[in-house]
Amino acid sequence: MDHATIALIERRISANVFDTSHTLADDEIEELVRLATRAPSAYNLQNWRFIAVRAAASKARLRSLAYGQAKVSDAAVTFIICGQLPDYTTLSQRLQPFVDAGHMPAATASGWQEDARTRYADPQKARDEAVRSATLGAATLIYAAEAKGLVSSPMIGFDAEGVALQFRLERNEVPVMLVPVGRPAPGNWPQKPRRPLSEVLHLS
Repeated sequence: MDHATIALIERRISANVFDTSHTLADDEIEELVRLATRAPSAYNLQNWRFIAVRAAASKARLRSLAYGQAKVSDAAVTFIICGQLPDYTTLSQRLQPFVDAGHMPAATASGWQEDARTRYADPQKARDEAVRSATLGAATLIYAAEAKGLVSSPMIGFDAEGVALQFRLERNEVPVMLVPVGRPAPGNWPQKPRRPLSEVLHLS
């Protein structure tokens, strides 16, 4: 049993107070995103993008779009987690190395691509998948940050249309959440109480 991983899950908090003097170097930000992209995605679409907002002027713009929440600009970096509407045509490229390595038959990869084409022809299913993939990526980013001694705070309190415009998101991108990441400052709450398992677990 990996006790360190379990301890990390149990201690994670949604931070509101960050050390404003703390910064993250490019390679530290890149490593967080590299780990975030280890998250699962349907068909291995990897339909996400991570915008690392760290310049003071950019953080100020983002903070104004997040209703003035200080943590957006106080954290070392605030990520805009974007889900991308699934593009089935990308699958041949994304699966080809797996096929070349002998892990997947070429016919299976072609079948996945056709299945994705059919499934995401429905705009609602396509948007649902964008949100789902971005959320899985964000969750993995949060735990990667925790493993590196940092704290984070997933946020949905922001003007999505304003973020899409101000940060030049593509037409196929959905800004799903913001995730400030940095070093904690005094004043954060511990992890809040969880509902009992009897309320959330059903054994069938």
